[in-house]
Amino acid sequence: MSGTDNSSTTRRDLLQAAATAGAATALFGGLPVSSALAAEMARSEKPLKAAFSNAGLQATWCAQGKQAAEAWGKLFNVEVTWFDGQLDAVKQRTAIDNMASQKWDFVAIQAFGIGTLTQPVQKMIDAGTPVIDMDTLIAPLDQLNVHSFLAPDNEFMGASVTQALVTAIGGKGKVIMTQGALGHTGAQGRAKGFNSVIKQYPNVEVLDTQPGDWDVSKTARLWETYLTKYPQIDAAFFHNDDMALAAYNIMKAHNRTNILIGGVDAMPPAIQAVSEGRMFATVRNPSCRIHGGAIVAGVAAVTGGEKSGQGIPKSVVTDGPVVTKSNAAGMQWMEDHFLI
Repeated sequence: MSGTDNSSTTRRDLLQAAATAGAATALFGGLPVSSALAAEMARSEKPLKAAFSNAGLQATWCAQGKQAAEAWGKLFNVEVTWFDGQLDAVKQRTAIDNMASQKWDFVAIQAFGIGTLTQPVQKMIDAGTPVIDMDTLIAPLDQLNVHSFLAPDNEFMGASVTQALVTAIGGKGKVIMTQGALGHTGAQGRAKGFNSVIKQYPNVEVLDTQPGDWDVSKTARLWETYLTKYPQIDAAFFHNDDMALAAYNIMKAHNRTNILIGGVDAMPPAIQAVSEGRMFATVRNPSCRIHGGAIVAGVAAVTGGEKSGQGIPKSVVTDGPVVTKSNAAGMQWMEDHFLI
């Protein structure tokens, strides 16, 4: 009887190992991470405790990231404890100070703003805790020795959506950019991408670039003002989908739905809006890949999964395509399975 039990346990272990290795390969597929390393990224034999924080769970991108981290945590035997940033640099700093006062196997953080969390994060690094930086810089990589930085190409995302909008309006017209939090390196990259495209079109006039700070209420107030002030707005680029959809509701109330809208993140509500024509385009900021990747990177750091010497690079650029009507359905399927 005991032999049968051992045999069953071995089969379960083999199946679990195959599942986690396959999941890691799927998660990092196409990224600069070796297949050998992906195969080594096995489920931890002992339960691990990880602390996570992102900018604020009010944001759809952050909420989806939490779901992905928890799902990948279960797969890799990691208990995830969340410290919500609440879309507020001061509140997130308090949360991270609390995080730093406790013991974790590894931590993963998306800062609301660059430089706001350096001291408590340095405290954790000094204590030997691997820190995974997600989406926006906690501090410049030459100033803070994080284990790895997983982030999208924000400049590409800003440029690609802006280009789609400008092409759609024929290279001329009046546009507005609603930015995220100005201290967020992702927002800085998206603005840079926007500007790199706009400067190529002398017949495109930028009416305003005020930040919405990822806050849908603030964005709605901004757009109430814009729609009163500007009789012509041809297109609008938003640094995330939540702000884009909040502005759309204001446009609809003012009967101004002729404005082409572009966003960033490719969240499910935005994918649906693109499919239905309420938004023109968005681009995938791979929340699931970033948060799930942080789980895998943390487990590899703790359990020795990087023994091959081919560890996760210091900086990993996570890819994500532009989403239009033509590929919206496929993108939604991948999100539903936490693969992008």
